[in-house]
Amino acid sequence: MIIREWRGRTSPDRASAYPTHFRSNVLPELRSIAGFLGATLCRRDDGGRIEYVVLTRWQSLDAIRAFARDGADRAVVEPGAVAALTDFDNFVRHYEIIEDTASP
Repeated sequence: MIIREWRGRTSPDRASAYPTHFRSNVLPELRSIAGFLGATLCRRDDGGRIEYVVLTRWQSLDAIRAFARDGADRAVVEPGAVAALTDFDNFVRHYEIIEDTASP
């Protein structure tokens, strides 16, 4: 299993825009892709701006390529996300999961 990590940032006054976009647009698209296993949206206050970290889980790099199209390491940032954020990473990081646990 592979984790795909991406980050974006915005101002506190626009903090709700990206989570709304994520739930309304990103998740429905991801759920339609074979090999998508789940996603986590994280948020933190980073000294006057808000940073989001998106962690998506995939069965394989081939599944990620089906999503990323233009290259597995390039971020897929839709116009709605661009409008919601002040800046974002153009590239992502991939991590192979070697152990995964959850609380009961």
